[in-house]
Amino acid sequence: MDAFTQHGYDGAGVRDIAQAAGVTAMLVNRYFGSKEGLFAAVVEASMAERTVLTSDPATLAGDIAAALVRRTAPDADHLSPFLLMLRSAPNPRAAEILRAGIETHVEAHLVDIAPHLRGTDRAAMTLAVIAGFWLMRTVIGNSALDEADEAVLTQTLQQLFTVLMRP
Repeated sequence: MDAFTQHGYDGAGVRDIAQAAGVTAMLVNRYFGSKEGLFAAVVEASMAERTVLTSDPATLAGDIAAALVRRTAPDADHLSPFLLMLRSAPNPRAAEILRAGIETHVEAHLVDIAPHLRGTDRAAMTLAVIAGFWLMRTVIGNSALDEADEAVLTQTLQQLFTVLMRP
């Protein structure tokens, strides 16, 4: 995952990935079929991990807001699935694989928790807010978000998510 996260789909090579894993490129290709297959497996594993979505519908908006603020803090581990997405999305095939992973895991998990979002654009809008906030706070380093009180950020995001997820 590290090679794709650091270099994106186009910048990661199977030989380099294999070497870092202590195996041959032939072995990687044998198990995954191709670089695309390996990337799909990495996306599958990274998107299946719950990073900011919880499972309690009653506290979902607040839980997402708190986790997002906590996981985007300057000293936090910066959510590898987002970096993987950001650095790989310029490749059209990688973008298709990413979109499928997001729809299969993240969006599907969200609508399982909040079934009233199924068939609406609000689930996608919720994910867009999460991705946008993460991008602005961790990659762009927006000074207003960096300097804001975390309790205020959490409260504001919770209000936004509450509106987006309202039945």
